[in-house]
Amino acid sequence: MTTPIIHGTVLPVRNGAADAQLVVLGPSLGTTTALWADVAHRLAETYRVLCFDLPGHGSSPAARAPFTVAEVAAGVVALVDSIGGGAFHYSGISFGGTVGLELAIRYPSRLASLAVICSGAKIGAAEGWIDRAAQVRASGTAAMVAGSSERWFAPGFLERNPAAGGSALKRLVDVDDESYALCCEALAAFDETDAVAAIRTPTLCVSGEFDLPTPTAVLAELATVIPGARLVTMSGVAHLPAYERPDALATLLGEHLASAAAAASGNADSVFENGMAVRRSVLGDTHVDAATSAITPETADFQDFITRYAWGEVWTRPVLDRRSRSLLTLASLITGGHQHEFAMHVRAALTNGLTRAEISEAILHTALYAGLPAANTAFGIARDTYAALDVAADQAAAAASATSLDPSAQRQAEESR
Repeated sequence: MTTPIIHGTVLPVRNGAADAQLVVLGPSLGTTTALWADVAHRLAETYRVLCFDLPGHGSSPAARAPFTVAEVAAGVVALVDSIGGGAFHYSGISFGGTVGLELAIRYPSRLASLAVICSGAKIGAAEGWIDRAAQVRASGTAAMVAGSSERWFAPGFLERNPAAGGSALKRLVDVDDESYALCCEALAAFDETDAVAAIRTPTLCVSGEFDLPTPTAVLAELATVIPGARLVTMSGVAHLPAYERPDALATLLGEHLASAAAAASGNADSVFENGMAVRRSVLGDTHVDAATSAITPETADFQDFITRYAWGEVWTRPVLDRRSRSLLTLASLITGGHQHEFAMHVRAALTNGLTRAEISEAILHTALYAGLPAANTAFGIARDTYAALDVAADQAAAAASATSLDPSAQRQAEESR
């Protein structure tokens, strides 16, 4: 066995903070740093972000000698050391998640937080990985395209996003065959079922609603075994949520990172800090900034109360996930007749992973108990909110298209990099 050489790309923090913490993002088998592109862009607003490639994937050199998942973790540590070292946050999908578990087990002092996404302490049966390695050696990674398209994406994703899905599958074909096979054999030997209970790193476990290789039950068991770990199930995704719902995943990770950082700081007012982080992640910076700027001496205590107890204590409790809390909030607002806050929480529910269909179902269900007029008003507010969001999205897309077609704008963008 040998430690493989791992390469990656670094995104500098955009806010220019000299003390920005490092976030490392680990990929799934058969994918490259492109998997994390949209999420990394979001996180780079406040963090330095390092995305790495597995052996023979993307920019990492091909491997010819066997290696273990633990040795890939050692390669990641070497990569981090090459860009300055120190402690770092880590999030990984599938194979990347197994690397994260090895980091937490073997390098606990280096890890500030851990997010294990669509992964587990053991993934599948060893025989299945051995068979896949043999198939790739015989027929190449192209033989994995059909199966991966079914495993990676939720039903309908490839039809809705043919460009994103097609690009991901094309990159799979470009992966070095022997390196892919060696990764399969590393997963065949990987089993940290007994070791994960010793992890003390703040841990988030994320499952996908339609994930077949690592279903929610696997992540739920992992979250139960790791002390203090939190489980979140993302709706509408399968095995690669960073491709399928990057904005929702970025929001979830941003919340986790802020919570871990606040806890690590030993700040006596961590309840307030956690509350503010969750409040911003759910309601958005624009709304919270507006509320904060409007604080007067008469309302200061009330704003502190909202941040500290509503967002810092209730919304951060681990028993219910953000989706469930959004559903309850929508139903409560309808029942109480608080239409002035309903639009805000429709937006929040979308941020927390609910679909428009699920929000409509919640309103319909609440009509049984809160009354038809209240539900009718809620549907109207939701409709207007969606229309405003769609207009904003169309305007953003038009602006992006105009920029891409304008040579002078392209030159300016390139010169600013």
